[in-house]
Amino acid sequence: MLGAALAEARMEDRTLEIGCGSGILARELSSRVQCLIATDINPHALHATRSRAGDVELIRADLFKGIGGRFDLVLFNPPYLPFKPEERSGGWIDWALDGGESGRETVNRFLRELEDHLLPGGRALLLISSLTGLNEVMETACTQGFQAKVVLNERCFFEQLYVLRIWRKGDAL
Repeated sequence: MLGAALAEARMEDRTLEIGCGSGILARELSSRVQCLIATDINPHALHATRSRAGDVELIRADLFKGIGGRFDLVLFNPPYLPFKPEERSGGWIDWALDGGESGRETVNRFLRELEDHLLPGGRALLLISSLTGLNEVMETACTQGFQAKVVLNERCFFEQLYVLRIWRKGDAL
């Protein structure tokens, strides 16, 4: 995701990172965009980001809940692994990994809510796994009025990771 985000970010971008995790993206992008807001549902992740990314605005949030405004660039590394209820630990790690039984529950919520948070000409980068179902995610993006294109992919252990660039149908990029 970092490589794709660095290639995509523009100095004039109002940027939102959802699921900031360890804070690596926030640290690397904060000086390359106009402004950056980083969010996570996990308070431990926000603490890690605060220690790495300095003066980035941090908000504890579940996806877009409580986030006002629209953005040029939205970044999301979601929980995308397929999980069965009996596999959940009950700890914060579930929030980082558990994408529901299909692996797409959080991804689908993100795609349903994205439209209301993009500026005209805005775009999103979304990291998914081959375990999540690339074709299914791209189809969901299309049904929500977006176009999606794989801009980066990489083999990682037992899965193929993809970064999708998502934008509104009809927007010139």
